[in-house]
Amino acid sequence: MDESNPQEIYRAKVNLETSRIAWKELQRFFASGAALAVSPALDLVEVAFQISEDNREAVAGWVSAGHLGPVSDAQALAWVEGDAEVWAVVVSPYVLVQGAESLQ
Repeated sequence: MDESNPQEIYRAKVNLETSRIAWKELQRFFASGAALAVSPALDLVEVAFQISEDNREAVAGWVSAGHLGPVSDAQALAWVEGDAEVWAVVVSPYVLVQGAESLQ
């Protein structure tokens, strides 16, 4: 990591704030519409970083490609029924989530 590069320092900070958590602990964020699903095709830390940097072009591209968006009812139900853990990181006002199986 280049410590003279603020973006790399912030990416490292976002990475440290990312953790596995039981989906059931995030259901209130899902209910309020604040839980966003990140496709396994994307790097969760990079998505969080780009959102925090207000990179609208990258975010719009991911949304239009179906790689980023609200957690669907079907996905939420599958995670509840499977007592799943997900990877999550907060980028206020959102909680970005990605199925833990995608990062094993």
